[in-house]
Amino acid sequence: MMATDTPKDGLTEAEAQQRLRTAGPNELPSSRPQSGWRLLVDVVTEPMFLLLAACGAVYLMLGDRNEALMLLGFVVIVIGITFFQQRRTERSLNALRDLSSPRALVVRSGKQQRVAGRELVVGDLVLLAEGDRVPADIDLTQSSCLSVDESMLTGESLAVMKHAADAAGSIAEYRVYSGTLVTQGSASGVVVATGADSALGRIGASLAALGGELTPIQLETRRVVKAVAIGGIGLAGALALAYWALRGDWLQGLLAGLTLAMAILPEELPVILTLFLGLGAWRLGREHVLARSIPAIELLGATTVLCVDKTGTLTCNRMAVAQLWSEQCGYDCRASASATLPEALHGLLEYAVLASHRQAFDPMETAITQAGKDLLANTEHLHGDWTLIDDYPLSRALLAMSRVWQSPDRSEYLVAAKGAPEAIIDLCHLPASRSAAITAQVALLAGQGLRVIGVASATFPAVDLPDNQHVFEFGFLGLVALHDPLRPEVPDAVAQCRAAGIQVVMITGDHPATANAIALEAGIGGAAPKLLSGSDLGGMDDAALQARLADTQVFCRIAPEQKLRLVQAFRARGEIVAMTGDGVNDAPALKAANIGVAMGARGSDVAREAAALVLLQDDFSSLLLAVRHGRRLFANLRKAIVFIVAVHVPIVGLSIVPVLLGWPMLLMPVHILFLQLVIDPACSIVFEAEPIESDAMTSQPRRPDMPLFDGEILLRGLLQGSGLLLMLIGWYLQIRWFSGSDEQARTASFVALVLANLGLIYSNRSWSRPSWLRHESPNRAFGWMCLVAILLLLLVLSWGSLRGLFSFAALGPAQLAGCAGVALLGVAWFEAVKWAQLRFGFGLAKPATRR
Repeated sequence: MMATDTPKDGLTEAEAQQRLRTAGPNELPSSRPQSGWRLLVDVVTEPMFLLLAACGAVYLMLGDRNEALMLLGFVVIVIGITFFQQRRTERSLNALRDLSSPRALVVRSGKQQRVAGRELVVGDLVLLAEGDRVPADIDLTQSSCLSVDESMLTGESLAVMKHAADAAGSIAEYRVYSGTLVTQGSASGVVVATGADSALGRIGASLAALGGELTPIQLETRRVVKAVAIGGIGLAGALALAYWALRGDWLQGLLAGLTLAMAILPEELPVILTLFLGLGAWRLGREHVLARSIPAIELLGATTVLCVDKTGTLTCNRMAVAQLWSEQCGYDCRASASATLPEALHGLLEYAVLASHRQAFDPMETAITQAGKDLLANTEHLHGDWTLIDDYPLSRALLAMSRVWQSPDRSEYLVAAKGAPEAIIDLCHLPASRSAAITAQVALLAGQGLRVIGVASATFPAVDLPDNQHVFEFGFLGLVALHDPLRPEVPDAVAQCRAAGIQVVMITGDHPATANAIALEAGIGGAAPKLLSGSDLGGMDDAALQARLADTQVFCRIAPEQKLRLVQAFRARGEIVAMTGDGVNDAPALKAANIGVAMGARGSDVAREAAALVLLQDDFSSLLLAVRHGRRLFANLRKAIVFIVAVHVPIVGLSIVPVLLGWPMLLMPVHILFLQLVIDPACSIVFEAEPIESDAMTSQPRRPDMPLFDGEILLRGLLQGSGLLLMLIGWYLQIRWFSGSDEQARTASFVALVLANLGLIYSNRSWSRPSWLRHESPNRAFGWMCLVAILLLLLVLSWGSLRGLFSFAALGPAQLAGCAGVALLGVAWFEAVKWAQLRFGFGLAKPATRR
């Protein structure tokens, strides 16, 4: 609808209600919190839980209720963790939704009234003033000195001037957009788009076609689940048939097959995967990093490229005075923060403050006012008792504003002016030589990425004020240079990213000079970052863009759709891309990235909805913390899987070898149940709690295509497990030879197996050095697990009824010492395998290489 379609008295209430019923409320569709049943369905349909359910069903059919109940207990615990984390996430997001429905001042039936933003309809006549959040897309019919902060849409940190439609040259000059902020002036206009039809809504709707793919660990888990299920059932059936064929006892063959099935099926694998991700999300939450997509946590450690938005991510998204300059001297507020402001610059800052609103919404005026409070404190240059007489606003003809003040002790008026340097020079009627010198200084400051304004002062007799600012006899005072300051933690975080092998690139809509200045200050690209502008990017095909990505660190004057193209181009190179941002314009790129990271405190709802992670404190260093968690999680997950592989080798071996060699069964279902109840579940907690390796953040990221179950994992686990199997068979034969008792041999072998499993966990807690040389804080979970396992083992050995259930016999002190000796020998073997892989590099995965 065009502005002329709405009468000056606005819509009637009946018209507004009819349009509201037809078009729906003025609000963005957002992801609603999942119901408990929906969350339950999503959790149990994951492959890892399907494996748990399948194992439980098999054990129920076999009559093994204890095993089935154990698996059911795992499912309940993990669902509880996931449910709690999801609910916590939704509550946090709801608390952040502060821009969703601002109230609006409208004219209906000729009367002004406040309505909820969600009740606005197309055709409503809306009044806007300083500090208002624009509630819908509006075409202006009248405008007075209106400036709007559109950074959430465009990424530009500076406010944009807007004009009425009859005085504007393009739609961008007379349209204000939903969610933006009025920083100065007033206006009225007609609503032309609401809800999903607004510019903000269209960006949100475009997210539906992006992202949503499964992470590598989820895809790999599905393949492993299928392979393990098929292999385990096949081997168990083959062993049962072999026992029947060799000995003619099909019942014992069935028991041997079931025992092998219990030994092979790694039901702890899905538990470990889920607990690691759930506890990882919980740990990140404690660090004020909200995980909206829990599986994405494991990708953090593989991040190779970090695409960062400038405004609000690298910078504070607020203006601050950077430099003050007069023709007599200069002052750098950043380098001279502790130095006293020179007396020659007091007047410059004094009149810059006087030319600003006392209750400022414009970020530049806010910055000037704050600088005055900081640098002019306890001086006579702050004038809280002066009276404002009148002001002259900015206009298209003259980009300068003046404010007229009355001092209690002076009869004449004092006039303060600020604005574009060329406009202030014009007001001061300066000679050509002075104008040229000032213009050169403006160019120098602008080249540093600073926003420069000029300041002037005048006096005027206390009579009728003129209609034009040019009547005042202004004197030029100097220049005020402002910038959007870099967050203090950013340079160190960027350096840590570089040390961790992560390429940091800046993507911004700002001017090249501003982008280059911020990149230099942040350390992005070193001493000479290479830039690519949006106009140049627009003229490139995909092949040319790929060639430029390798050595370009700063992308400036980038349109929102180009951010999306850049993220997709990096991903096409095989990079794992993390994208940070806070504006609506960042949302499509956040959704398209492998890991989208939204800045939560300042970020828009659309950005938070699109992101996988939300930094609740808007602290850029939190992202490095999240990467640390991602690397620690993946490394510890691999350690846990090595343990699973290694521990199943002796269990499977001790189930098969006696059958093939004609010995009595060594392991029975109750033994394997003991191991699964005591050792396997606890090991996931132990490995998850293990601190990060000392060199984890100074090494290259893992290859993006690096599988969780790779050659290194299998080789390390098989070598460690095979060595332990040989030791246990030797120990079994030795005890059987000297004692002549199958029960004593079984008991000694089982005790040695339990103790060696504890040693296996101990050894695999660290892969970079011998476990006893670690100097990090102790792993309390490991200590508690060892204590519980040993106490339960002693209970089984000492309680006659339990000992009979396990088909055990009493062991003497020498035999118990021998079991401990086998476990210590096992630890030596585990450490030898670890040392050999580090020394000779066989089976080790290679890190990612920079393209």
